[in-house]
Amino acid sequence: MDLFEYQARDLFEKYGVPVLPGIVADTPAEARAAAEKLGGVTVVKAQVKTGGRGKAGGVKVAKTPDEAEAAAEAILGLDIKGHVVKRLMVAAGADITEEYYFSVLLDRANRSYLSLASFEGGMEIEQLAVEKPEALARIEVDPATGITPEKAKEIAVAAKFPAEVVDKVAEVFVKLYEVYTGEDATLVEVNPLILSGSGEVIALDGKVTLDENAEFRHPEHDALEDKSAADPLEAKAKANDLNYVKLDGEVGIIGNGAGLVMSTLDVVAYAGERHGDVKPANFLDIGGGASAEVMAAGLDVILGDAQVKSVFVNVFGGITACDAVATGIVTALGMLGDAATKPLVVRLDGNKVEEGRRILSDAGHPLVTLADDMDSGADKAAELASR
Repeated sequence: MDLFEYQARDLFEKYGVPVLPGIVADTPAEARAAAEKLGGVTVVKAQVKTGGRGKAGGVKVAKTPDEAEAAAEAILGLDIKGHVVKRLMVAAGADITEEYYFSVLLDRANRSYLSLASFEGGMEIEQLAVEKPEALARIEVDPATGITPEKAKEIAVAAKFPAEVVDKVAEVFVKLYEVYTGEDATLVEVNPLILSGSGEVIALDGKVTLDENAEFRHPEHDALEDKSAADPLEAKAKANDLNYVKLDGEVGIIGNGAGLVMSTLDVVAYAGERHGDVKPANFLDIGGGASAEVMAAGLDVILGDAQVKSVFVNVFGGITACDAVATGIVTALGMLGDAATKPLVVRLDGNKVEEGRRILSDAGHPLVTLADDMDSGADKAAELASR
């Protein structure tokens, strides 16, 4: 889950990372009131989960409350890379002497953490990496030891920070790492991290991505989710504890086990090339328990996708036998009633497969077609979706 800047700022403050005061505003009048409360020069900043806000006109300096209100009027409703601005943060102005860059992230390839730091901040990190790769320090961080004060100084020196700044930025690096581990994040980024005219190191911006797999440890993270922007199908799946990801295709996929579902996506995509280039519409793993309730919830989510033209149910019976899965499918279709309107291709294999196929055959549901194997099932689902 990606956070808005104002949410990242609040987390930073919680962990003692130096930040400037900021007030959230949803209307121009609220922006004006925030500027009056903060006093002096303020910065009105669009709250969207994408970069490039400044270039798109989503960040404006305001010297007076009147200017803050005018800036809010200009920014609210702005489309920034497909993200429409609905909320602002009015932040206190900063006296910037120097701009730096720092981030810590999950390095999946090396099964470790990675710190990126540069004495030259302010520009997009992708641009910096291409134009001045020598200015970007990449330092591996051992999860077992983390970013200690000594490690933080090593990062600062590698990033070519001047000697007189090393201790100051190192202290902030340690606190930012505490945000990373304390909140179970996969990314904590500050660009820019600034040196102010008074000699303070301050996080002027913040990007934080939280690991949803750790949300059971952080029930408070639920309040950070932008539910208004969530895909309604993914929200419904989450409410039913389904592992669902919406894709841009026409064949709905249901399987038990992430590996089997991933393989099914590939096989459907390959079969779809022969039938008008149809593609998988989703990833949905119902896990080991394919009960009627779970199957009904999964079908309800998939059939609610207007793009879906057919559904491929691909299940390998293990702990949950195929007869239980078949009973779940029949019961689920009965529970859904008229909501079930799209053809289902069902491939069963494994434990009690013959019993499962018999149950589906005896039910004789007009929407269900049995497939002998995964390849033929994928081909049939793709063919039905192309009609």
